[in-house]
Amino acid sequence: MTTILTFVHYYLPGYKSGGPLRSISNLVAALGDQLAFKIVTADRDWVDTVPYPQIRTDCWNRIGRAEVYYCSPRSQSLRSFRRLINETDHDVLYLNSFLDPVFTIRPLLLRWLRLLPERPTIIASRGEFGAGAWHLKYYKKQPYKFFAKILGLYGNIIWHASSEYEAEEIRKALRITAKRVHLAPNIFVASDLTTMVEEMDTTEFHVKDDNRLRVLFVSRISPKKNLKGALEILQKVESPVEFNIAGPLDNETYWKSCRDLIGMLPKNVLVNYLGPVAHSKILLLMMEHDLFLFPTYNENFGHVIAEALLSGLPVLTSDQTPWRDLEEVRVGWNLPLDDLGAFASKIDSCARMPADEYRNWRSQIAFWGMSTATDEKAIDDNLKLFLRARYT
Repeated sequence: MTTILTFVHYYLPGYKSGGPLRSISNLVAALGDQLAFKIVTADRDWVDTVPYPQIRTDCWNRIGRAEVYYCSPRSQSLRSFRRLINETDHDVLYLNSFLDPVFTIRPLLLRWLRLLPERPTIIASRGEFGAGAWHLKYYKKQPYKFFAKILGLYGNIIWHASSEYEAEEIRKALRITAKRVHLAPNIFVASDLTTMVEEMDTTEFHVKDDNRLRVLFVSRISPKKNLKGALEILQKVESPVEFNIAGPLDNETYWKSCRDLIGMLPKNVLVNYLGPVAHSKILLLMMEHDLFLFPTYNENFGHVIAEALLSGLPVLTSDQTPWRDLEEVRVGWNLPLDDLGAFASKIDSCARMPADEYRNWRSQIAFWGMSTATDEKAIDDNLKLFLRARYT
C-alpha cells in the first residue's frame, strides 16, 4: 500500500484551526483503506498551551484510519524532523502549506540540504496564494517567496490545487507551468457528518420569526475571515437581526477593532460571541440559525460553507471562494466585497420571507448540499494524485 507521510500543523482531536485539518481528516476518512496515511502534527490545538489529553506525544498513535505522530515543541526541530522522516518508511511526502515555518519550511530545508531520502513531494497551499489571503502580511510573504525561489527550495514540487481557481492562483504566483499543478477537489465532508445529515429531521430547523433573522458567522476571528466586513454589513441592515459569532480568537488587536464596531451597531442588531465550538456541534448550531454570513477575503475551499449547506443554511459569502454559483442553484449568494450594501439587501430580503417558505427553502438547500457532498469523483481524483506522484 502506498504510504503518504503528511505534515500538517494541526490535526484531530483539534478543531480550532479550520480548513487544512478538515481537509486531511476527510481525506483519511475517504481513502484510509486504500492509502496508508502517517501524519506528523503538533501535540496541541491552535492557541492552546497544553497537549491534547489522552494522546501519547513524540510517538505514533492510531487515530481512525491514520497513524499520527504528535510532536511536542522540543521535537519540532530540524534534527528531530530529519530523524523522524528518515526513520519513517513512506512513498510520498505531503505538506499542507506554502508558508508554515515549522511543518512545511523545515522539511523543505532538509530536503533542499539533501538530508532526506528522495521522494515525490506534494504541497497543498490551502488558498495561501489567493489575492485576499496573500495581501495579508504581504511585506513578509513576498520577500520569503523571492528568496525561496532563488534558492530552489520548492524545486520539483508537485502542487495540489483543490479548484481551477486555486490552480490558476498557484501558477500565477509561482510562475510555473500547468503540468506542475494537479487538480484534486477537496473531499467535502467526512462520513460522520453525512450520516448525521441523513438522519436529520428537517422539522428541527429553527423556525424563522417574522421579519427578523438569526445570522451566524463561524470561523477563526482573523483578518482573512473578515468578521469586520460582516459587522460593517450589519450596520446597513434594517431588519431585526441576532448575529452570533462562533470561533477562536486569532488576533486580539483585530478582535478589539471588531468589538469597537459592535459597539456602533444600530439597535436592531444584537451580537453574541459564542467562543470556539467543537466541530461535532457545528451542524446543530447551524440548524438553529437562518443564514450563514461569511464575507471572507479568500478560501481555497471553505469547509464551513459546505457544512452550512448540508445543514440547510442559506449562505451569503464573498466571490473569493470556489462556491461561485450559489444564486444560480438557489442556495445562497456570492457577492463582491466592494458592495456591502448588496449583502445587507440580501439579509433584509431573507428577514421578510415567510417562515413556511423559508423552511421549504432550507429543506431544498440541505438536499442540494447532501448531493454535492457525496462526490465520488473528488475521492477518485485525490487517489490518483498520490498514486501518480509515487509512480512518476
